Amino acid sequence: MSIEVLNESGHRVDEVELVQCARYVMDEMRVHPRAELCIKLVDEDAMEVLHVQWMDLPGPTDVMSFPMDELQPGRDGVEPIDGILGDVVLCPTVAAAQAAQAGHTPAEELLLLTTHGILHLLGFDHAEPAEEKEMFELQRTLLLTFLAARRGS
Repeated sequence: MSIEVLNESGHRVDEVELVQCARYVMDEMRVHPRAELCIKLVDEDAMEVLHVQWMDLPGPTDVMSFPMDELQPGRDGVEPIDGILGDVVLCPTVAAAQAAQAGHTPAEELLLLTTHGILHLLGFDHAEPAEEKEMFELQRTLLLTFLAARRGS
């Protein structure tokens, strides 16, 4: 897997940990081993521009996903498709504010948002209650198992 991190946010983040989390999520979702992902960290101004341009919503947001080749999770008996998964764009300052409200660290929030963004790239959504339940349960499981595996090593 090719996972690139572009930090244009001006904030220090643990890029290695973001890549480890992304790789874990992509492995667990059985994404093709040669798939490509870009994680981009931006400041609030850049995120607001993207949020307005693509969602027609004001203000910065925490995470946005831009799928490229519409890859899907691997399934038993079906060879996953090679290609570019897409881009996950994160805003560390928005993530830090959310982390403070949720009672965990900004680093943990960025891992959560990375997981969330990758699931969106794989076609998961949370517009409907049933979709939200499925996506958020999967997101929680992936994040908790990643954190447990990391602490165990």
